Amino acid sequence: MAIPYPHFIASEKAAMEAGLLSPSQPSIILTQDDLKKIAAYKAVEYVKSGMVIGLGTGSTAKHAVARIGELLRQGKLKDIVGIPTSKMTHEQALSVGIPLSDLDSHPVIDIAIDGADEVDPYLNLVKGRGGSLLREKMVEGVCKKFLVIVDESKLVNYIGDSGLAMPVEVIQFCWKFTASKLQKLFEESGCEAKLRTFGEKKEPFVTDNGNYIIDLYFKESIGDLKVASDSILNLAGVVEHGIFLDMATTVIIAGELGLTVKNK
Repeated sequence: MAIPYPHFIASEKAAMEAGLLSPSQPSIILTQDDLKKIAAYKAVEYVKSGMVIGLGTGSTAKHAVARIGELLRQGKLKDIVGIPTSKMTHEQALSVGIPLSDLDSHPVIDIAIDGADEVDPYLNLVKGRGGSLLREKMVEGVCKKFLVIVDESKLVNYIGDSGLAMPVEVIQFCWKFTASKLQKLFEESGCEAKLRTFGEKKEPFVTDNGNYIIDLYFKESIGDLKVASDSILNLAGVVEHGIFLDMATTVIIAGELGLTVKNK
């Protein structure tokens, strides 16, 4: 989706820093990925030298990782330590020169930056359509500030409203049994549970932790999110789910009218 982005909007600085706008170019047609990049660059403005940073996973977070690496090379950031949330982010961070560590060495993180698949009006999230929800929740659950970067297409009225997947990481053993339990749990919401697969052969998607993902699709609201969260986690075979409750401290949204920043 291409969106006209006028030169005078509040996110002009971020658009220029992202290389998407110039003083001689008063307007530009931006793609959804361009909007993600603008939001990511804005989030990196919160990063200061000496911080321990949680590095998210996915198509939006990759722009933040790249920007942090760029600022390190320029000498504008120093003494940064990154905690990656996936093997993919680990490899990208190393490639752009970000020193890395883990939660064992840094059990408290200054700031984490990551994308989201859904954001409701209360800043609750759905995450994990990229498959890294467990590590994301571990890292982002111990940060002092959690910045979420999205384009406006990720805004929903309620969790599950997009009609897209809400992922649940499960162990491989008897996954069909676990999937049927999950579907029955939300049958009043018209839930359909599907094993995530990839490739022409429809092989099961395997997470960095060696588990499968069951994607839940809802036709209606699942109601009280805390009750839903506890109900999912109480099922034997479930490792973690992609509902992130009361975790985001700031959400940065790039859209047709510019950048919007929502704080908890």
